[in-house]
Amino acid sequence: MIPKSHPRYESLILRERLVKGMRDGIVALEGLIAHGRGETFDYLIGERTMPYALEAERTAVATLLLASRPIISVNGNTAVLVASEISKLSEILSAPIEVNLFHRTEERLQKIVEHLKKHGAKKVLGMKGDARIPGLEHERGKCDREGIFSSDVVLVPLEDGDRCEALIKMGKEVIAIDLNPFSRTARTATITIVDNVVRAIPNMVKMAEEMKELKKEELKEIKNNYDNKEILKRCIEEIINHLQGEMEK
Repeated sequence: MIPKSHPRYESLILRERLVKGMRDGIVALEGLIAHGRGETFDYLIGERTMPYALEAERTAVATLLLASRPIISVNGNTAVLVASEISKLSEILSAPIEVNLFHRTEERLQKIVEHLKKHGAKKVLGMKGDARIPGLEHERGKCDREGIFSSDVVLVPLEDGDRCEALIKMGKEVIAIDLNPFSRTARTATITIVDNVVRAIPNMVKMAEEMKELKKEELKEIKNNYDNKEILKRCIEEIINHLQGEMEK
């Protein structure tokens, strides 16, 4: 039992959820390593959602609302951390969820699908694997033809850089949630949200509820005013400022 008085209570609770997810066969062991790496970058931004992240999240929602065939790609970590929130976002945006895994087994796929449906997901794809993303030889190259393969906009929390590049080459717009602004994913994606997925997805749910009634012209204006390189630049500047502030305490 972790006492709520512990200064790292929220962080430790997330870790425990991931460990349980691993024991339940939803999270891969490698997913724990990936979470630790992301947590390091969360420290660097002060473990809070910054204005540049809110701008990226708002643009992401506008882009998903404008999409003809939006899709939300989910892996084990995302399913364990924000299943209910992802399911709610999927419903608001009319965007199906597709489970896509690097460490793919049919058993693990099924467990993640069941976990998402238990938390409110209506349409979850990924079991067919009847199409392949060109240029990817590993298991994340497998996808559903009616899902990721046919989509025009893909929301990909906790992404692999090579799949992000492959999706861009297919002509898709890619929205990545990545705490590392230096990663290949962050630099390749159409829109990069440098924020913790447990903050970003709830933010996007709230924004989607507010923005779904906006006219297309208003959504297009939000999208057209966005500059991903500028967002990453602001993020890196904020990391430097945050570290300098910590050193001066």
